[in-house]
Amino acid sequence: MEFKEDEILPKRSKSTEIQSICSEDSVFSMPNLPEELITEIMLRLPVKSLLQFRSVSKSWLSLISTSYFVKTHLLLSASNKDYIHHGVIAKASNTSRGVKTCSVSSLLYDSEPESIELDNPGKNPDAFPLFVGSVNGLICLAINLFYGLDCFIIWNPSIRKYKKLLYEEHIVPYFTFGFAYDEFEDDYKIVGIFPIYSYASLCRVEVKIYSLKSDSWKRVKDYKGVELLGDFAKFVNGKLHWLDKHWNIISMDLADEKWAEVDQPCCFKGCGFLKLGVFESDLSVFCNYAWTHVDVWVMKEYGVKESWTKMFTVKSPEDSMGRIFYPIILMSNEGEILLKFGSRFMKYNPKDDSIKYLDVTKLAPCHEVQIYVKSLVCPFY
Repeated sequence: MEFKEDEILPKRSKSTEIQSICSEDSVFSMPNLPEELITEIMLRLPVKSLLQFRSVSKSWLSLISTSYFVKTHLLLSASNKDYIHHGVIAKASNTSRGVKTCSVSSLLYDSEPESIELDNPGKNPDAFPLFVGSVNGLICLAINLFYGLDCFIIWNPSIRKYKKLLYEEHIVPYFTFGFAYDEFEDDYKIVGIFPIYSYASLCRVEVKIYSLKSDSWKRVKDYKGVELLGDFAKFVNGKLHWLDKHWNIISMDLADEKWAEVDQPCCFKGCGFLKLGVFESDLSVFCNYAWTHVDVWVMKEYGVKESWTKMFTVKSPEDSMGRIFYPIILMSNEGEILLKFGSRFMKYNPKDDSIKYLDVTKLAPCHEVQIYVKSLVCPFY
């Protein structure tokens, strides 16, 4: 969700939109603090603290439930480069049923980061969750049975709210999914690519979009039958992105539901293994060269081929054994890069070309991961 800071953080005067924190139902007495200052302080607090305040004051509940507060808190949290408002969810394997979380700031700065088990709303002894994507603090889970899709769950783990939604047909095979926010319609959407079989033979592929606002699915007619890889889509610049079997980057625009190919350097085709990612809101590509290194490229200006820039090269550890780098990727204030190598987190320092494995307590190995910002966003109640 993109907002201009001068639009989100204007100078505010007293209004009925934000009720007084010092009202008679509050257990705190702060008569000398203006409402504007109290609001600015609360906007920078973590979600966990805000939820504690909500339980003791109706005025605070009213404040943090306003659209202004939720959007502004999200903006400030997402742009905090200490990553104190970011978490990473992880699974030990593709078929694991449990979901764990760890603070990103703990991963970056603590000597012994620790994970905790999340109360996963999709937990089922006969199914396992897959991480489709994360937008504005909402995580989309595809609840998978061993023979097909069971349902989707859109979940905000920070406030423990979720919505479970069924596909039109119960338990179906699938190719891939994408999760995105359509800012023009203020709507969260899931894109699913489904194979349609007849007598065990593939006869066609259908693309359907789920709209949270309308709570309904519709079919996309412009799909050209491109054979996409099974990785879930990356959401950048209002578009979802996949790789096809020829290492082309294929996008779908949420605004007009049109498909296109993203221009890329020819060197991408020569590497051993590609992975798409997002680096500081830009589309990124990991060009893995097995047993040797990975080149990390970033598209600095979306849609401009010449803006593709090789940011850095990370050498594979001596004990790599053919494992590759995965684009869970962000940069700390010190310039260190967080990424994943095989099933372990790793921190890379481009200043001295050094790498350091990050072993998270109660989380080993780490197969599937997703970064999310801790937010108050809740488009369902």
